[in-house]
Amino acid sequence: MLTPRKIEIFTAIVQEFINTAEPVGSKTLIDKYNLRYSSATIRNEMQDLERVGLLEKTHTSSGRIPSSEGYRFYVEHIMESEDNTSVELALSSIFSDRRLSIDDAIRQSSEILAHMTNLTSVVLGPSGMKETLRRVQLIPLNDMSAMAVFVTDSGHAEHRIFDFDEKVDLNDIEKCTTILNDRLVGTPLSEVVDKMESLRPILSARLVQYEVLFEAFVGVFVKFAQDEVYFTGQSNMLHQPEFANVDKMRQLMSMLEDSQMWQELSQGHEHVQLKRSEVSELHWIDDMAVISSSFNTSDDEAHKLMVVGPSRMDYSRIVSLVEYVSGLIQEVYGKVGEDE
Repeated sequence: MLTPRKIEIFTAIVQEFINTAEPVGSKTLIDKYNLRYSSATIRNEMQDLERVGLLEKTHTSSGRIPSSEGYRFYVEHIMESEDNTSVELALSSIFSDRRLSIDDAIRQSSEILAHMTNLTSVVLGPSGMKETLRRVQLIPLNDMSAMAVFVTDSGHAEHRIFDFDEKVDLNDIEKCTTILNDRLVGTPLSEVVDKMESLRPILSARLVQYEVLFEAFVGVFVKFAQDEVYFTGQSNMLHQPEFANVDKMRQLMSMLEDSQMWQELSQGHEHVQLKRSEVSELHWIDDMAVISSSFNTSDDEAHKLMVVGPSRMDYSRIVSLVEYVSGLIQEVYGKVGEDE
């Protein structure tokens, strides 16, 4: 069990490292946090905190930084909620306009969250694989690109823009749309790609550029049928010193593009379930931390709102922001908002 003095020193180290990203020494703690102990006493306490696994010593400095276990301890036992007045004001205009769709409101909220935290925000939507296709439309934008619009039996609509490797005739796009609607409507989303394979002979016989259209449509449909993942503020990570290394940044961007990894996040990595909330969790992946909070919309679809950043993040502030935003979305667009 940690003594009050150890907790005071440990808390100051976490806060200083969050602010500066620099290892923390005893002199800094005395000068900036007005600790009433001698340098020798603070160094001894830091050594004890290191021995129990809450701090780590870097190779480049005599100072200490919090360990992953230290962050976990801080989040579970020390962290306090912060005031959300600033984000409340920023979100007021979004939720006062009830003409916005649920998807638009969620995405705009996510963008505000990324801006206010200067980190990356992620919205993880429900799987659409159990739904069936009601209508598909291919809308030419020019002779090298088109937009696919998918509508499911639940009324959910999504659009995806895709590019062709070569120019495609408008007549082919119209014929392809007709064939897809004739043959795919009523098909479960999980079976559409397999059923598309059986359409190859038909498309080949009726379309001049069937291969281009076939590959483009299948590619864009696979992205649609996967669980929805929406990212905002990826470039914010460029400003974090932990990801200044080019290889680390490349690895991070690769992770952000892996929608399957985000779906499996809670199963594949250790997490902390926040004791004050049944809907919020924290995950640590290497040098990265993920704060997530769940909410349901009026159609009872489960979503997760996440903020991704370095493990050296301001947990008190960001956890409060994520919980506030997700709770507000559910209040306005969930069952309560529907009843009203």
